[in-house]
Amino acid sequence: MLMRTDPFRELDRLTQQVFGAGSQGTWSRPNPIPLDAYRSGEEYVIAFDLPGVSPDAIDLDVERNVLTVKAERRPPEAPDSVEMQVAERPLGVFSRQLFLGETLDTDKIEAKYDAGVLTLRIPIAERAKPRRIAIAGADSQKQINA
Repeated sequence: MLMRTDPFRELDRLTQQVFGAGSQGTWSRPNPIPLDAYRSGEEYVIAFDLPGVSPDAIDLDVERNVLTVKAERRPPEAPDSVEMQVAERPLGVFSRQLFLGETLDTDKIEAKYDAGVLTLRIPIAERAKPRRIAIAGADSQKQINA
């Protein structure tokens, strides 16, 4: 089970886009990271969209079931002779926090960064998976789902 934090963050982002506020995130006021999250079998998969971010500029942290992803997109290194013609990708700091349910095993999170997408795989904890329990009776045994 995943829950998003700060429901007003998206509204704030849209307001900044409409009224032309700066799109460069700072460490004290980062831009949100777009994501997709879904369940696949016995795990949750979260894909964070971070194109143009170097893997060493990504910080991933889990504390008390709160997952925090921070990343910084820096301007590209270019020689002095290069003159930028179009720069549409926002620079600065990006961040996203998710509350992870107690049913997820945060000790076994796997992270992979490929083609500008940070993909996390979070398995469901064994204690949260359904299991069958045998019931002993006088005549026969039955099993029920727990």
